[in-house]
Amino acid sequence: QVQLVESGGGLVQPGGSLRLSCAASGFTFGSCSMAWVRQAPGKGLEWVADIDGGGGREYYADSVKGRFTISRDNAKNTLYLQMNSQKPEDTAMYYCAKDGGGEDGDSYFEYDYWGQGTQVTVAS
Repeated sequence: QVQLVESGGGLVQPGGSLRLSCAASGFTFGSCSMAWVRQAPGKGLEWVADIDGGGGREYYADSVKGRFTISRDNAKNTLYLQMNSQKPEDTAMYYCAKDGGGEDGDSYFEYDYWGQGTQVTVAS
């Protein structure tokens, strides 16, 4: 079955950096686009970034553009999110998600499986 396991969250000071990882199993990883989505305390889900199956196309929310980088290693079935210049408003639970729109590697932004999340707190 599909499993997505996030790691790498923690406490970071404003301006600092963290790298999140998501280990995937149970499906053909390189055939599916993947995404990061976050949920801040008391708020709804916010889409953060998406990357296509081959890793050639990346998409970002305006709130993180220029600060965050999504990447993937298909040989390791792992998705990453490098977060730099972090702000207190980046504090949230971060989830990785699998795109269920198709297995051609394109991004459909239709997520059908989610991990359990990893907490990121940006505070001094």
